[in-house]
Amino acid sequence: MTGLRQRKRQQVHEAISAAAIALFLERGFDEVSVAEVAAAAGISKPTLFKYFATKEDLVLHRISDHQGEAALVVRRRDEGETPLAALRRHFLAGLERRDPVTGLNDHREVLAYHRMIFSVPGLAARLLHHMAVDEEALAEALAETVDELTARLVAGQVLAVQRVLARGNWARLAEGETADQVYPAAVAAARRAFDLLPRLG
Repeated sequence: MTGLRQRKRQQVHEAISAAAIALFLERGFDEVSVAEVAAAAGISKPTLFKYFATKEDLVLHRISDHQGEAALVVRRRDEGETPLAALRRHFLAGLERRDPVTGLNDHREVLAYHRMIFSVPGLAARLLHHMAVDEEALAEALAETVDELTARLVAGQVLAVQRVLARGNWARLAEGETADQVYPAAVAAARRAFDLLPRLG
């Protein structure tokens, strides 16, 4: 029964977020009120806030399935594989499958979604909060194999690398290149960036 309730709650989360993002992309984040989102989703405003603490979270819910992903990659890495090798492999695989989190996805709605996040200060700030949570989780995972200071330093560098790579990929797509055109350069940049990180393990 608990599992059914969790699935139902997740479905409501998805429906509210989808309704919100559709309105935001159509009219602009600042031009749509939370009350309008609630009405579009067929719920009350108080009910909406039971699912989403802030208006910004309505947008960032779409990337919430990536929360803590780097830490999971480290903990689930292959036997004998170093943490950085696992993170590098995971990012390169994301580029190959055009995972939006790598910035290398040229679907029109994905491009518009990224443009909205990068152009709205409140969304950009909330995204940094999510990244800080991810950094803490990654540091904890790395600290299982190295000292705490090293773990924290490397976690910050890894997430900075991923952020810079993703933003660079998106910028090229926003200028009109296709994901397939950018892919070779994106792979080369990712390999170089991870090679610049300090060796770990």
